[in-house]
Amino acid sequence: MFQLYFILHVFSKKMLACLRGIPPCDKNKNVSHLDNFMHTPLDHLFPNQSGTIETIEAGPELGRRMAALGLRPGRRIEVLRAAPLKGPLQIRIGHTELMIRRIDAAKISVNQVA
Repeated sequence: MFQLYFILHVFSKKMLACLRGIPPCDKNKNVSHLDNFMHTPLDHLFPNQSGTIETIEAGPELGRRMAALGLRPGRRIEVLRAAPLKGPLQIRIGHTELMIRRIDAAKISVNQVA
């Protein structure tokens, strides 16, 4: 499952780069220009994957609640567990562990850490 996700992720980066007019890059060259606009929603991360929060696309009330829980841009976040059937995610921010609805997790964009 992870291999399929990885292949689709790499393929989507290359396709998006082609659509934006960015020339294809060599494997040995830096691909940081692709990472500038490739953010993954938090609900797409698998357990034991982590990333850095880039943006939170939430309304003012939800944004304040998330900030009070420690969900702020620049913070490192790790997905610990994912409930089956589109249930909530258990995440870790610093030393704090939270359960968050997938609807709310989809509003958080992260740069995935390899």
